[in-house]
Amino acid sequence: MPSGANPVLSGAARPLIDRYGRRISYLRVSVTDRCDFRCVYCMSEHMTFLPKKDVLSFEEIDTIVNAFVARGVRKVRLTGGEPLVRRDIMELVEKIGGHIGHGLEELTLTTNGSQLRRYAEGLVQSGVKRLNVSLDTLDEQRFAEITRRGRIADVLDGIDAAADAGLKIKINMVAMRGVNEDEIEPMLHWAHGRGFGLTLIEGMPLGEVGIDRVDTYLPLKEMRERLKAKYTLEPSGHRTGGPARYDYVAETNGLVGFITPMSHNFCESCNRVRLTATGQLYMCLGQDDMVDLRAAIREGGPDALDVALDRAMLLKPKGHDFVLDRDHTAPALSRHMSVTGG
Repeated sequence: MPSGANPVLSGAARPLIDRYGRRISYLRVSVTDRCDFRCVYCMSEHMTFLPKKDVLSFEEIDTIVNAFVARGVRKVRLTGGEPLVRRDIMELVEKIGGHIGHGLEELTLTTNGSQLRRYAEGLVQSGVKRLNVSLDTLDEQRFAEITRRGRIADVLDGIDAAADAGLKIKINMVAMRGVNEDEIEPMLHWAHGRGFGLTLIEGMPLGEVGIDRVDTYLPLKEMRERLKAKYTLEPSGHRTGGPARYDYVAETNGLVGFITPMSHNFCESCNRVRLTATGQLYMCLGQDDMVDLRAAIREGGPDALDVALDRAMLLKPKGHDFVLDRDHTAPALSRHMSVTGG
């Protein structure tokens, strides 16, 4: 049993339930706001990153995760920035992986894939069984333009390493009009041909970035109709704990998911909260309401942390209200996606 774990889990007795009756079972943990890429829809060219002194220690993250598991959270996803660029990250993965079977059912990861060759085997050994890889294009030049930094060869090599290690892989692709919409079908065939899932994601108005969000916004309802005209899409009951809704594609024998925060939000079934690298708990990606868990554990310990979780449930909003059109071109929130966690 991991250090600090409660031998008698109280999640069933005191679950985290918000004002709208939604039970929180999924915690996303950003371990760093830093990334080795600068994707145009996620970050600005010149980012100011957090001072290291403000970032939660691994011990603090593990304490917070343990508190959530004791209150009924069953899935934890590590995010960033890019989680695998944080120094000694496997120490944290091993700590949290130790909770699996002691209340935690699954530990997953979202990554840009650049470091997977180095870490894939260790992730498997720590209990990670599947991960999401962000990949918006298979074209080398376009990849360099979208990421501003990355080499697609490193990512594809990392994906190979993860697959060889036995990790189940889902590709996350932000669909952008005039940028990569022509690659959605090729990506579908590539991903399904390798046994990977594919999830398409609508761009969200978070932070000042490097693209015109209005011009590049591609409603996934429109994209789904395009696919439906060419492929046999059968609605699937497959769920991974997140907001994606899936179709089975008969011709490629794989699943395609749609995450639609702009065209059709999924707030009524939201089971998630997000912890930033500095310990701020955001109850909604699209709102500014937050509770400072770093202050709670540093000033009051486990009891104060438990009280803070109760307060978070009272503050969790009914949903977000993203608007994106020519009358609303400014970001809905000033913070970048990399700050809250992808």
